[in-house]
Amino acid sequence: MITIILLLIIYISFISLGLPDAVLGVSWPNMRLEFGLELDVIGYVSIIITIGTVLSSLLSGHIINKLGTGKVTLISVLLTALALLGIYFIPSFYWLMLLALPLGFGAGSIDTALNNYVALNYKAHHMNWLHSFWGVGATLGPIIMSLTLLSSGWRNGFLTIAIIQLSFFFLILLTLPLWKKVEQKHVAESPNVVISKPKNILKTKGVYIAISIFIIYCAIEFSVGLWGSSYLVIARNLQSNEAARIIAFYYGGITIGRFISGFLSFKLS
Repeated sequence: MITIILLLIIYISFISLGLPDAVLGVSWPNMRLEFGLELDVIGYVSIIITIGTVLSSLLSGHIINKLGTGKVTLISVLLTALALLGIYFIPSFYWLMLLALPLGFGAGSIDTALNNYVALNYKAHHMNWLHSFWGVGATLGPIIMSLTLLSSGWRNGFLTIAIIQLSFFFLILLTLPLWKKVEQKHVAESPNVVISKPKNILKTKGVYIAISIFIIYCAIEFSVGLWGSSYLVIARNLQSNEAARIIAFYYGGITIGRFISGFLSFKLS
């Protein structure tokens, strides 16, 4: 029962990971007009977010060993919540660039920590379904932003998502003792699990093809998420809230695909 409860908490944590991912792209057509910026300036913000994500991913092994997966998840959700809350208050674009770093750092830490935890403690289909819950968050983010763009502006979209993130933070805080219990339970049930070293993983057949495909996939997903809304507003003359809804459908498609992949993993290696 504890294992199932924790799995639900992990799924919810991945919703929180997905929530901020698309909101910057769908709100940018309005944000740039308010700050008087060119379209391409958002690229600088995305680079900073990526740097934060990569740095936290590279450091994640050390951080997880020191704090444990539960605490890393807790801190990561808080970081993204505070960054989103900060964006609600920003008086200029330079503050957005500053807040991009904790936004990326929080996203990278939770992503690596939860992927590692589920890979070690649960079966393959749970990994696919875990990522479909990321899609739930990534779909909800643009939907929330589309509603606020229609009624009260982009700032309230960031505020709403920040409040949701903070509620996830308190939920994870309350369930923090479960993480260690489940981890100890899995170790007791599977005492002979061996974790491969990075140099051995890179010798696995097909790993370089898998990495290449993953890079291409991420580039496509990230590009559409960041630029799709701006393209629809500028090139297709849609209202920003309409563009945000279309991007939500895009992430909804990803969510369905990942959910189906969970069932395919019962049949495929």
